[in-house]
Amino acid sequence: MKHILPLWLCSLLIYFMPLQSGSAQASLNTAGNSTQEKGGRGAALTISGYIKDAGNGEGLIGVSVYVKETGTGAVTNSYGFYAVTLPAGSYNLVISYVGYTRQTRTVDLVDRNVRLDLELSQEGKQLQEVVVSTKREDDNVKNIEMSVNRIDVKTLQRIPALLGEVDVIRSIQLLPGVSTVGEGATGFNVRGGSIDQNLVLLDEAPVYNSSHLFGFFSVFNPDAVKDVKLIKGGIPANYGGRIASILDVRLKEGNAKKPELNGGIGLIFSRLSYERPLFNGKGSFIVAARRSYADVLAQPFLTGDLKGAKFYFYDLTAKGNYRINDKNTVFLSGYLGRDVFGSDFGFNWGNTTLSARWNHVFSDRLFLNTTAYYSNYDYSLNSDLKGKRPNDFFRTDSRIVDYSLKPDFSLFLGKNTITFGGQVIAHDFQPGTATAASSGSVRTFGIASKRAMEAALYVGNEQQLTPKLQLQYGLRYSLFNYVGEGEAYTFRTDVPLGSRREVITTVGYRGGEVIKTYGNWEPRFSTKLDLSDNSSLKFSYNRMAQYIHLVSNTTASTPLDIWTPSTNNIKPQIADQVAGGYFKNFGRSSGTGSEYEASVEVYYKWLQNQIDYIDGASLILNKYLEGDLLSGKGRAYGAEFYVKRNTGVVNGWISYTLAKTERQVDGINNNNWYPTRFDKRHTLTTVLLIDPPNAKRWNFSATFTLASGTPGTFPTNRFEYQGYVVPQNTDNARNNYRIPAYHRLDLAATLQGRKRPGKRKDDNWVFSIYNVYARKNAFSVYFQPNADSPRVTEAIRYSVFATLIPSVTYNFKL
Repeated sequence: MKHILPLWLCSLLIYFMPLQSGSAQASLNTAGNSTQEKGGRGAALTISGYIKDAGNGEGLIGVSVYVKETGTGAVTNSYGFYAVTLPAGSYNLVISYVGYTRQTRTVDLVDRNVRLDLELSQEGKQLQEVVVSTKREDDNVKNIEMSVNRIDVKTLQRIPALLGEVDVIRSIQLLPGVSTVGEGATGFNVRGGSIDQNLVLLDEAPVYNSSHLFGFFSVFNPDAVKDVKLIKGGIPANYGGRIASILDVRLKEGNAKKPELNGGIGLIFSRLSYERPLFNGKGSFIVAARRSYADVLAQPFLTGDLKGAKFYFYDLTAKGNYRINDKNTVFLSGYLGRDVFGSDFGFNWGNTTLSARWNHVFSDRLFLNTTAYYSNYDYSLNSDLKGKRPNDFFRTDSRIVDYSLKPDFSLFLGKNTITFGGQVIAHDFQPGTATAASSGSVRTFGIASKRAMEAALYVGNEQQLTPKLQLQYGLRYSLFNYVGEGEAYTFRTDVPLGSRREVITTVGYRGGEVIKTYGNWEPRFSTKLDLSDNSSLKFSYNRMAQYIHLVSNTTASTPLDIWTPSTNNIKPQIADQVAGGYFKNFGRSSGTGSEYEASVEVYYKWLQNQIDYIDGASLILNKYLEGDLLSGKGRAYGAEFYVKRNTGVVNGWISYTLAKTERQVDGINNNNWYPTRFDKRHTLTTVLLIDPPNAKRWNFSATFTLASGTPGTFPTNRFEYQGYVVPQNTDNARNNYRIPAYHRLDLAATLQGRKRPGKRKDDNWVFSIYNVYARKNAFSVYFQPNADSPRVTEAIRYSVFATLIPSVTYNFKL
């Protein structure tokens, strides 16, 4: 840690250096909300401010502020703030954002910094085409970011969805490098990573289970979502804690111009959101709620043990903000969601998050965002849901709770944008506590709570080295302490590979006492070379460390899986990834950048300390769980091809991913490399958005997915014992076969409501068909004896959806 502190001090010294000199005048030649401040160091002056949506006052993320005279510029951050530092002179600024009217501002800089706040209006003209994404023009070529995908909410609302409900997680699975082990599976996999290796953030608070209803829907209410950003590689230094990807979801701030009511009524759940300004426009808020009602509709048809069964989910999302003055803004946001499932026997699980943030503008060059958050994921399993057996029941609970504080600084210095800060996280793991009652006798047992402290310091710089060459580099140091109160175990090592290890010593630790410490340097580097105005080459390298682990040995993770920290027996996961890509735009479209985007990316990832399990591992309520775990190495590599049409009557994208991900763990698969359970060699996705020129109120969309089957461990032979057939894997092979390939076509049509003069109501009907040709895609394949002939073994294909699923949803906005 002592080697990191000077990085902080150097950055702070830059800020406190003299910034005021000169006595001439700075002027803004065109209309805009601006102020002038003396400042600048010599001839270096700064134009800065916030850029917002003129319709609702939301800060716009990723707006391009381009300086014609220098060929440089800036992009607004996650809060809509930007800063451009230039020598004294006169400049023309071009402010552009796809889907919004472009603006030009002429600024004369003499000796004063200029504060220029702007509002952009959405394009008012009715076009016969739809814009696929909301971002700055030619962003994929001009931005140094690579392995990054964004899908805005307008696009999400056009994509066909299960039961007509817009869903963030299902939508990102249509992007290159992203997959899932099957329908009904929780979460997603990115570039050979397991689901626990994705950091899912909701307004900067981690979400440990991002799915409702066993993976069919995500926890993110689309009515409250503002921006969705997936980072697969070239991860900046301010992110850490996971080794596969970052899914950064930002909530709306609420309409700061006028009250607004949004909602939707579907076949399985309905949703409602309300937003409005506060304090005479100085603040705003949004509240959004959803609740499924399949259980309510089904109740009249349930009899016997199923009568009164519960199977529903709900969530509540809220956010508010208040602008204290031009330099200070505070935000408060939260999420509460829960799934309930069962009859006599049932379980429930859910997330709770709370984020408090403070934005402070120290000067035109220094911006601070400080975030404090609370995150809780828990589940409960109950054998007596209806209270029929008060003297005989079984109940188990598990949770993970995080508390964190994170200051994040941005320093704008001409051709350099320096970010620096730190984070402290307190983890509280409660892997499982069980209570069992039999004939009135109650016994409590399980795994003791585990605690850990995680901290990090980081510094990064985005530098325009030449007009064609841009660099982004940084360094992060992470420190992890596994602490008491609790016990630490030492296990035997002189056992056959792949066998259960027994405890040989147990040591007790007091509260706060350090049991094990890990520290890792995590360098990051990215570069972009412009080959022309519409093409570029990019390269990135990053090292990531992950100190917490999801313990699951099922085909797909379930809500009942448990989280555990790195301990004296479990080392942190480490991943090194290199990636390179060629990005090309072609075909110009007036006012919206290029008509087509294309890219090819290749990557290779080395993974250390990957967890796997001995055959027959006991994971639930096992206090000696670490004795059933094995550790090994992994590798993942592949190529991603992506072509997107941004405008036109027919637009959308096609992506193809060729990938391979493997592990090598001593004691498994005869110590040879084997494919992971989420390895998919080929994945092809197509998304089409269609606006027929003669159908003014109708638009259509379609998605098609084709993917290799996931691996599974199948028996290689069998033997018979007293008339029974026993399957056997004589080779001890892991994941030696694959289930059949997956493919599915979805369709949707949207009918816009009639526009009536003087009416604010905006509504539409969405008609969709999921799995159009009723493909019986296999989620898994298992084997069992034939009921009539026990000596005959049958392979059973289990399909979550074996038919087409039509739906209709009504959406409205008031």
